[in-house]
Amino acid sequence: MAQNTVEAAHTAAKTPVTLLGLGAMGTALARTWLAAGHPLTVWNRTPARAEALAAEGAKVADSAAEAVAASPLVVVCLLDDASVGEVLDDTGLAGKDVANLTTTTPAQARARAAWATERGARYLDGGIMAVPPMIGVPGAGAYVFYSGSPELFERHRETLAVPAGTTFVGADAGFAALYDMALLGGMYGMFAGAAHAFALIRDEDIDPTALAPLLSEWIVAMCSSIPQTAERLRSGDYTTGVVSNLGMQVAGTPTFLATAEQQGISPELLSPFFALMRQRLEEGGRDEEDLTGVIDLLARTRGTAKAGA
Repeated sequence: MAQNTVEAAHTAAKTPVTLLGLGAMGTALARTWLAAGHPLTVWNRTPARAEALAAEGAKVADSAAEAVAASPLVVVCLLDDASVGEVLDDTGLAGKDVANLTTTTPAQARARAAWATERGARYLDGGIMAVPPMIGVPGAGAYVFYSGSPELFERHRETLAVPAGTTFVGADAGFAALYDMALLGGMYGMFAGAAHAFALIRDEDIDPTALAPLLSEWIVAMCSSIPQTAERLRSGDYTTGVVSNLGMQVAGTPTFLATAEQQGISPELLSPFFALMRQRLEEGGRDEEDLTGVIDLLARTRGTAKAGA
């Protein structure tokens, strides 16, 4: 009896959490809060997905409105921004703390923050840097970007850190989504390069598992240039200390394209970047600078597109 009393007191001290959305990620998040002793209320559009969590101690709400009313902290993990609006439209958000972990654009996050504020809620946006099996696993490297109200983040930092690490990136509600997309964009660029590499050897008598560690180690080694790129962007100096200059790299691109042709694979994953490299050089980029100027070219292209919109 004494042990049960201690456990009840421990649970009572934990912030109650409501979780809307029980896809693979939502379910993983739910289990970590339950395991940590947080009273958890869940809701999902398809009720069957909540059955296993109910058996583990979660309270299953019959509606999103009932779920929102149950806890001071409401965590949203749905398909997209439109889903967030549809689910929360008819709920009582006044006085609630909302942490929206749905993947959205920065503009959608900012608009959703204003929308929540108009309804009397306090708002945090989040970008999850993990896949479901990483959630709640110490040392797995999972974390979530948060942006919006700094006070709200500090209030719930401990609770939000239960499933994954937390990184606050600013009071601008759109920043978590922006950081999220920036990192994922870099990831897909890496995947594109790896896909090209494996395609080159696809029809040769080369075991892809023999190439894999070499490719992985090479990519990791080349990642050391990322902080240098950031410093060049901040300083505006694209030439000091460059070891592989733009002029030399542009001169070498025909060999990459010829190899792809000879191997019978499409160069479509590399050609756009090579084209930007040549454009930078042709439009006044200096031979001795590195590839940082391509970023300015992308930003200028974006600005031109916005101006013409």
